[in-house]
Amino acid sequence: MEDLKIEVSRIHKLDGLGPTKAFCDLSIADSLMIKGLRIIEGQKGLFVAMPSEEGKDGKWYSIVMPLKRDVKDEIERIVLEAYNA
Repeated sequence: MEDLKIEVSRIHKLDGLGPTKAFCDLSIADSLMIKGLRIIEGQKGLFVAMPSEEGKDGKWYSIVMPLKRDVKDEIERIVLEAYNA
């Protein structure tokens, strides 16, 4: 994970009572931008949801997903740290 530089490039906090608390964009290795991650207040606290789109069947599908658990955990740590700063 150390060779994969992940940074929050933008975070937009939302006012209101809904479960979505913020949107953010990530920069990975100064080479890839992922836009539209969401910070959600769930039953067990805050978590990071990857960008998704609605399918023709009305269900929502992730359009970006980490393939390794340690990458997912690191993204969540970095995003929530930026949100709480």
